[in-house]
Amino acid sequence: MKFTKSLRMKLSVLYLLTTVIPLVVIVFAMPSYTEGVITQDTQTLTTATLTAVSRNIDTYLDDLDRLTLTPYLNSEVMYALKLKASNEYAHATPYQQLIADQALYSTLPNYLRITRKDILNTIILPLDGSVFVASKYPSSSPVPRYPFTKQEWYRKAIQADGDIVFVNPHSQDYLLTSTATQVFSVARLIKDPDSGLPLAVIMADADTVVLHDIVNGIKLNVSSIIAIFGTNGKLLYSSQPLSTNVENAIARRDPGAQGATDNYIPVIQSTASAQWKVVILLSQAEIIAKLRWLYITGIGFAIGAVCITLLVFFFLSRWIITPFQHMIIAMMQVQEGNLHTRFVTDGEDEIAQLGNAFNTMVARLNTLIEREYVATLNQRNAEYHALQAQIQPHFLYNTLNGFIGLNRLGERKTLESAIIALSGLLRYVLNSDEQVMLKEEFLFVKRYCELQALRFQGRLTYHLQCEDGLADFILPKVLLQPLVENAMIHGIEPSDRPCHLNVCATSLLDEETGQPMIHILIEDDGVGFSTAAQRERCGLGLNNVRERLKMAFAAASLTINSQVGQGTRVAIKIPRGEAVRT
Repeated sequence: MKFTKSLRMKLSVLYLLTTVIPLVVIVFAMPSYTEGVITQDTQTLTTATLTAVSRNIDTYLDDLDRLTLTPYLNSEVMYALKLKASNEYAHATPYQQLIADQALYSTLPNYLRITRKDILNTIILPLDGSVFVASKYPSSSPVPRYPFTKQEWYRKAIQADGDIVFVNPHSQDYLLTSTATQVFSVARLIKDPDSGLPLAVIMADADTVVLHDIVNGIKLNVSSIIAIFGTNGKLLYSSQPLSTNVENAIARRDPGAQGATDNYIPVIQSTASAQWKVVILLSQAEIIAKLRWLYITGIGFAIGAVCITLLVFFFLSRWIITPFQHMIIAMMQVQEGNLHTRFVTDGEDEIAQLGNAFNTMVARLNTLIEREYVATLNQRNAEYHALQAQIQPHFLYNTLNGFIGLNRLGERKTLESAIIALSGLLRYVLNSDEQVMLKEEFLFVKRYCELQALRFQGRLTYHLQCEDGLADFILPKVLLQPLVENAMIHGIEPSDRPCHLNVCATSLLDEETGQPMIHILIEDDGVGFSTAAQRERCGLGLNNVRERLKMAFAAASLTINSQVGQGTRVAIKIPRGEAVRT
């Protein structure tokens, strides 16, 4: 039995489908699913943290925004800015100049002074080119003739026409004394509320330390880097140094985009007021490291479970299949003819019941064979031996008739040679063997033809041929001689002309089935006979050959074709692979 069709194979497939494959899926899919859930939860928590950070930054920027609106809160300051913007300050009265100077040098700084230490100073630039600095540090003063109007933030403030402008981190190179290395600022154009004409540009500076203070207290469940990027993608702050590739990758991303960047998972959110990007880079390697133990545990569990289930499967399958294998061996022995074999049962389960039923079946089969088959076989053998016995006196009768003819013709020497040849034939006919090889049968036919050639005195020629590959083929003894004898008596003897006899054995393929066959042909060119006469000529010898051939070879066939004046052709076909039945 092929393994692919065996019960063990079916049990193995069932084991794979119900145990191994689900186990492997669970072991490897669950950690992957858990990793996704943890990553998603971490990103969700990080997004909530980012929202809080963004709101804090927006709040701080709103404070700076409100600080740039301070000039609008005092009429004297607005008057002074209008006076400066209209270029009438030089032509104003000393009193007017005093009022304007007092508003810009005293009142405005008091308004702009706040207690937050991270807001460093405020610079007011009236359109007449003058500069006023309100700083929490008295030593801060503007750089003489600094080109404020040529700065990008100044131009953006003018273009914004009164709206807030956020300035990315920069150095305070416009002050003689700076207390901070980097500041970020907000700028606004101050306009006349009545006429809408520009009056001055105000810029408030804040120390970037405030960004560190905002994000310093954030704690996440994995290592992370917090960074803040300005409106043009420039890095404003980072809790740890970032590579240029990471900066460029984040600068190109849209707010809220997710994905891996240099082994980090970025979570990005923009502030509402300045459209800055607040980014938290989560360490993907650390997340995976936290999940590694899940994979290790899962793989260990899978290996242990597979080993245990394999052992259980092996013992169960062996317990189930071994009895069936023993039963198959017993069946094969029965098939080979050993009807005394028995299947040893153990227990009372279904397999034991099947074994008991098998033993009962074999016992009954043995009884039936002994009762029916042996009796039939004995009868067939008796019939076969009877047919075999019939051919011997028949052969002797016909041969002795030939001797009588020689005696009447006075051919005493020929008769003597014939009697000597007959003694050799009798040794072959009377031995105890029931089956002979084809080459032995051909030798017997040859001796018979030699005997008949003496009797016919030149009127008979013959040719015998047997393929080398067929010489050892076993067939019943004296199967061909009666057919040759019929050719002599009914075909050649009545003819008044010389005749030829041909006996050959060849191999060929059956035209219908393509099966290899042994083809034995016995043909003569004697007087022949008609089809109607053929039925009357089926005497003892021919019927005997038919019966013995059918008993020996179930699938064999014998056909006779004859035409008056042209001769007779007898063909025997025996399947090449069929052995003689005893």
